[in-house]
Amino acid sequence: MLKETVATAKTIELAVDAACAELGVTPDAVDYVVLEEPKKGILGIGACDAKVSVTLKETPAIRAYEFVETLIKNMNLEATVEIVEQDEEGVYLAVNGDHLGLLIGRRGDVLDSLQYLATLAANIEKKGFYRVTVDVQGYREKRAETLRGVAKRMSEKVLKYKKSFALEPMNAYERRIIHSACQSIEGVTTRSIGEGADRKIVISPEKK
Repeated sequence: MLKETVATAKTIELAVDAACAELGVTPDAVDYVVLEEPKKGILGIGACDAKVSVTLKETPAIRAYEFVETLIKNMNLEATVEIVEQDEEGVYLAVNGDHLGLLIGRRGDVLDSLQYLATLAANIEKKGFYRVTVDVQGYREKRAETLRGVAKRMSEKVLKYKKSFALEPMNAYERRIIHSACQSIEGVTTRSIGEGADRKIVISPEKK
């Protein structure tokens, strides 16, 4: 991700706009320094454009991005980090490359730890809470699709045998996916039981 650039244009404002277009952000997301004032010259002689140096402001999204990018570099992994979406409440970072299983771990445990640390980095000296989502090679969506399939199959089992079934322990993110998927399945209800790493979902027949 490009964090700073130099641009020239007829006016300072146009130069800043050109730099922002290159960085892919709006003017309110940058700081800039005027390197050269524009000059009209005499009869066009001696005229020159404005020249500005533009740098991205430090924001929670940038802090999270830089944390993930630095970690990947220190691990000597060939990968790129991209800010896919961001707003005042949070940012979605996508990491792509080859052989990144080390960043995902068993059932996403390493990825969850990476996301947690990136969230801590983003929220340094920030009032309130800024949400950070980190994905590696589309793992989260693939995992979500798998979990929705699990929710459907287990719900069918619950309806067939008229009894409750407990799923394997899951983190909060995965439990939310199961809860959400089961809400659209008539005749079943869900609840979470257990503590910490052992917390899991129970799917039960809905009481009439």
